[in-house]
Amino acid sequence: MSYGTDLPDLNRQVGIYAGKILKGAKPADLPILQSIKFEFVINVTTARLLGIDVPPDLLSIADEVIE
Repeated sequence: MSYGTDLPDLNRQVGIYAGKILKGAKPADLPILQSIKFEFVINVTTARLLGIDVPPDLLSIADEVIE
């Protein structure tokens, strides 16, 4: 299982941040960006190999399930 930052959203935020710097903003004056979108991924194959039973309720709320 993994719960972390949504990488496409993170890349979009970095692009916006870089655009502000290229337009002349000083990096020291820009606010620190914090992720606002996260994703929950479950690798069922690895869980089975480790002998872990993943409840169906947990699978239903996952953003991505790897078989």
